[in-house]
Amino acid sequence: MAKTITVRGFTLVELIMALAIMAILAVYVLPRFFSVGVYQERGFADQVQAVLRYAQKAAIAQHRAVCAAYTASPERLSLSITVTTSCDTALSVPASSVNYIEAPSGIAFSMTPASISFDALGRPSASAVATVGTATITVEAETGYVHQ
Repeated sequence: MAKTITVRGFTLVELIMALAIMAILAVYVLPRFFSVGVYQERGFADQVQAVLRYAQKAAIAQHRAVCAAYTASPERLSLSITVTTSCDTALSVPASSVNYIEAPSGIAFSMTPASISFDALGRPSASAVATVGTATITVEAETGYVHQ
């Protein structure tokens, strides 16, 4: 009676293929996990959407016009919320918060038109589109619905 011996292990070809796959992952996939730019872009897009929704809800709650204005200066890109259609009076917010948000460096941000006002019923003056990197945030013309 012959004894069969089973050897468990990896062949040299299997080992080289595993190392090649790990090298490909290390070169192309792992840097994406450590890049914070994508997360900052998504976070800022969520902030812009929340600010626009807040402007609409503040207009309804306070029964007056509220304006969200996009400003671009050499130092910063920001979105501010004010209470008049001329966008010159700040909306009263809790003491611990501010009435504007700033785009992190390296993130493209624009809004067309540059300012939008919501009337006392929450309707916007016009439809608006805010672009944050690759995300597009839309304010519907008739309802004021803010969505991505």
